[in-house]
Amino acid sequence: MTPDVYKQRRQHLMAQMRKRGGGVAIVFTSPEVARNRDSDFPFRWDSYFHYLSGFPEPEAAVVLVVNDQVERSLLFCRQKNELREIWDGFRYGPQAAAEVFGFDQALAIDVLDEHMPGLLANAPAVYYGLGTNSTLDTRVQGWLQAVRLQARAGVSAPAQAWDVLGLLDEMRLVKDDSELDVMRRAARISAAAHVRAMQTARPGQHEYEVEAELLYVFKKGGSQFPAYGSIVASGVNACCLHYRENNRKMLDGDLLLIDAGCELDGYASDITRTFPVNGRFSGPQKDVYEIVMASQDAAVAATRPGARFIDPHLAAVRVLTQGLIDLKLIEGPLDDAIAQNRYTRFYMHRTGHWLGMDVHDCGEYREPGEKAAEGQEKPWRILRPGMVTTIEPGLYISPAADVPVAFHGIGVRIEDDAVITAQGCELITGDVPKRVADIEALMQR
Repeated sequence: MTPDVYKQRRQHLMAQMRKRGGGVAIVFTSPEVARNRDSDFPFRWDSYFHYLSGFPEPEAAVVLVVNDQVERSLLFCRQKNELREIWDGFRYGPQAAAEVFGFDQALAIDVLDEHMPGLLANAPAVYYGLGTNSTLDTRVQGWLQAVRLQARAGVSAPAQAWDVLGLLDEMRLVKDDSELDVMRRAARISAAAHVRAMQTARPGQHEYEVEAELLYVFKKGGSQFPAYGSIVASGVNACCLHYRENNRKMLDGDLLLIDAGCELDGYASDITRTFPVNGRFSGPQKDVYEIVMASQDAAVAATRPGARFIDPHLAAVRVLTQGLIDLKLIEGPLDDAIAQNRYTRFYMHRTGHWLGMDVHDCGEYREPGEKAAEGQEKPWRILRPGMVTTIEPGLYISPAADVPVAFHGIGVRIEDDAVITAQGCELITGDVPKRVADIEALMQR
């Protein structure tokens, strides 16, 4: 993305601050985190910080100042340091950072504590991530205390504190064209990885061998990181929603559930496919799979502008519940089974979540502009073009005495990423086969 994109976002945030009377906003990036002795985890900047700046380095902060006279954007970052650059790589330094990333001014991060009391003096409000980081809370308290000590000189401290993340959540919830372009590219890379997994998985392999194929395609496609820890769950492991070990030996007759997606230029993808390791669904496996597939079709049809966020879930639940009744895993009739949540034994999560810079992206799921009726919860969010959500129904049938043995250990989830459009939704992860015949045909080839 170009620096102008980030500059426009900062201007949009400052316009919202002005509507509230102005003030000073501060957004830090993530710290570097030690993995073990003399080794750090790979650095990944804070999503809010990067959304406003595009700046890739650690030890940095964005500060926005809005008052009657001026709107200013400042970046605090590391100084140039030739010795450290020999060891750790290139640093922009304040002068170059201001020019490249379009800030009004950039200063050394070392002088942040020195400058913040002056920036906050007589400001009506301070905007930061309230309660998200105890170190930051303490630091802001110190700056405010330094301002209050100047009260006898006629200097006032901010009288209000706003959660800047809440304002940014609303901005990030609806993606612009540049964001959607990156997300489509991330989806294509992840789709290619899932196709490769289907083509290479065989009985006798370990789950981690399939994971290696996923990671290879992610990296080869230009992705910087997986968007989250890949789930490669065979057999009964698929009934564990966040299975992570990925170390079981896959057996002939197993289903393999893969929930994996790459991150590209800061934006996540999220795909789940379930397929037979030997390339052929058994009868019970196919029966369960077709129910989940039909439920996803119903959820996709319900994902459109003007619908509520909950509508795809409700559509999927009706199909899943009827399927469970047909398989005699729960008792009907349908409406009673739904009202009494009988289906939740085998389907215990919602059908989607927001997707963006974070795999479980920010943004309220209830409509912020509507009030709850007396004794009720606030209405669910209305879907609008530019929002991105996952659609991921599933069924998870753990072994139990009251469950027919033929269904023991069958876990199925089918997940795609959907961009809300003016007409409905666009499944940007549709390059991976998901119909039974298409999966079997690909694996036989």
